[in-house]
Amino acid sequence: MEILGIIPARFASTRFPGKPLADINGKTMIQRVYEQAKKSALTEVIVATDDQRIYAHVESFGGKAVMTATHHQSGTDRCFEAYQQHDKPFEYIINIQGDEPFIRPEQIDLVAACFRNPQTQLATLIKKIELAEELFNVNAPKVVISRAGEALYFSRQPIPYCRNVPNDIWHKQHTYYKHIGIYGYRADILEQITQLPPSGLELAESLEQLRWLENGFRIATAITEFETIGVDTPEDLLKVNSLQ
Repeated sequence: MEILGIIPARFASTRFPGKPLADINGKTMIQRVYEQAKKSALTEVIVATDDQRIYAHVESFGGKAVMTATHHQSGTDRCFEAYQQHDKPFEYIINIQGDEPFIRPEQIDLVAACFRNPQTQLATLIKKIELAEELFNVNAPKVVISRAGEALYFSRQPIPYCRNVPNDIWHKQHTYYKHIGIYGYRADILEQITQLPPSGLELAESLEQLRWLENGFRIATAITEFETIGVDTPEDLLKVNSLQ
């Protein structure tokens, strides 16, 4: 199974401009993500960027990069343009977040493994929630899954609601999962979802994947035991550097 890994990386960011080039103890964030992705079973890895500085930097450390448009509203759209530019067809594409410098290769491989089932259209990772503060953190999207392991709904709020149970022990009464933002797409499905207009659920929650569910696409999930560390702000960068 040949799979193309794409790391979307834009320079502009409301909370942290230039984030992909931020230094984490001697290596930029984008280099760390790229090197972790290369350790996985992906056939090929490329960075999709809209900025010449990022492009040149990726080339400087021996990585592969492609230039994409500046107008894309999501990493999914940027991935599709990068895939369209590629000179080799792939049946599957994995979108690896460019702001998770310590993503594990095993996590990428978990998403890839979902496509061993020929019925899989889209795939992503989830992780069991262990702490109440995480459950009620609106910046950590939650996901409800079916018995077959497919996503039923994503929300910034805890779902389901545990009736007659104190909030601080909800996570002990029910198994809750948070969403880990890595996506796998079958190539033909990627093309279809980029043609969809924003949906009502997506706009309400500000979660792109709800657009796909609302339009009838199915998202397989795989459970990871590993925590991810995202960098959204300069404060997050300070925390990450302290871990090294």
